[in-house]
Amino acid sequence: MLQRVKPEWAFVEIAGVSKRFGARDASFLALENISLSIARGEFVSLIGHSGCGKSTLLNLVAGLSEPSEGQIFCEGQAIAGPGPDRGVVFQNHSLLPWMTCRENILLGVRNVFKGALDEKGMAAKVDAALSLVHLEHAASKYPCEISGGMKQRVGIARALSIEPKVLLLDEPFGALDALTRASLQDELIRIVEATRSTVLMVTHDIDEAILLSDRVVMMTNGPAARIGEVLTVDIPRPRDRLAMTRTAGYAECRRRLLEFLYLKQVKRGT
Repeated sequence: MLQRVKPEWAFVEIAGVSKRFGARDASFLALENISLSIARGEFVSLIGHSGCGKSTLLNLVAGLSEPSEGQIFCEGQAIAGPGPDRGVVFQNHSLLPWMTCRENILLGVRNVFKGALDEKGMAAKVDAALSLVHLEHAASKYPCEISGGMKQRVGIARALSIEPKVLLLDEPFGALDALTRASLQDELIRIVEATRSTVLMVTHDIDEAILLSDRVVMMTNGPAARIGEVLTVDIPRPRDRLAMTRTAGYAECRRRLLEFLYLKQVKRGT
C-alpha cells in the first residue's frame, strides 16, 4: 500500500472563521475564530462533544453555509458556495429512493461532467466509482433493496465519482452497527490510499479518529467553540486495527483524546 504524500503548503485553509446563527442582537455564536490548514492528501478528523460545531464547520467548508467572519480557501480559491471540488457524504446516505444505485451516482456525474463527457464517458465514471466501493453487483438495485452499509458505500461512490479535490465526511458510519462500521472504516482506508484524497471528517468515535487520521482536531464545548488541541497521529501506515491497539503510539493518542474530551471539556461544561 502506498504512503500518502503531504506537502507543507495548505490545500484547504480555514482563516479566522466564526459562525453566528440568528439576528445580530439575538444571535448564537456557534464557532469563534477557527483557523486550520490542511495539506493536500491529508486526513483530518474533527472530534468533540455534541453541540461543539463540528458539522457546522464541515458545512462551511462544503459551502452549504457562509462564515459570519473569516474566509475558507481550497487550493487558493475562496469558497463561496457548494462546488464539485468538494464531495460530501452525510450520516444519512441521502439517496433518492426512486433511483437505482447506478442512477443515484450518475445524477451527480451528469451535473458535473455534462458537456465535457458523452454518455459512454459518464457511464465509465459511474462504473469506476461502483468498482471502487465493490458494489458492481448492486448497480441495478434500489436503496430499499440494500443494507445500510451498502447505502453508505453508494454515498461514498457518488461523492468520489465527481472527482472532488476534498472529501467531506459527516459521521458517515455513525448510524451503523459496530461490525459494519469497522468494515467500512477499512474500506475507506483502502479508497483514500487509492485515490490519495484530502479528507475532512466529523466523528464522535475516538478509535475511528486514531485509525483513519493524520491529525485529530479537538473542539472545545459550545457555544463559541474553538480548536482546543490538535493531535498528530504518529502511527505508521498502513494501519492494522488489531496490531495498532498494541502499540505505545496508539495508547498515547487515546490517552490524550480521552483527557481532553472527558477531563478538560466535561469539567468546563458542568
